Amino acid sequence: MIDKLVAYDQKLFLYLNGLGNTEWDAFWMFMTNKWSSIPLYALLLILVLYVFKWKKTILILVLVALMITATDQLANLFKYGFERLRPCHEELIAQQMRLVKAYCGGQFGYFSAHASNAFVVVTFFSVLLKKYYKWLPFLLVIWGITVAYSRIYIGVHYPLDIITGISIGMLLGWLFTKLYHIMVDKFMS
Repeated sequence: MIDKLVAYDQKLFLYLNGLGNTEWDAFWMFMTNKWSSIPLYALLLILVLYVFKWKKTILILVLVALMITATDQLANLFKYGFERLRPCHEELIAQQMRLVKAYCGGQFGYFSAHASNAFVVVTFFSVLLKKYYKWLPFLLVIWGITVAYSRIYIGVHYPLDIITGISIGMLLGWLFTKLYHIMVDKFMS
């Protein structure tokens, strides 16, 4: 069963990764770069400040730092716990794929911290701000999917790495939203 799932994941990876071409490489490299999201983060900070003012914004910033730390550390735990090679480190796959980056990255890739980090932000801010900005969840989901897919495009993650990262990011984003509300009710009401 697991072998079939891994084989399907590899085939899907090769198909999706193979859709790329040099005309789009720069865009996807930009999207996978952590610094490309700074304008979005600045927008989120402005929106949060406008809606929640300083005291709650500071709490939100602390929770965001904790969320990102949690997703990063959990991704590392999974990577070294499962030890699933990145596609670019799998000999058979590496010969058939496009590696857009100059280097492959760490040896193990299950699950994608990029996808997890993106979707923890997507979920947290979508839940927190959807009643104030109806358009925001849509924008955030498009951004999150783009960041997540960029990892397949550039050749460093399988689709299952991405799906797991998205799922864990959404779960943690939802949990941190609950934590935010508990802390506001307890300490800021």
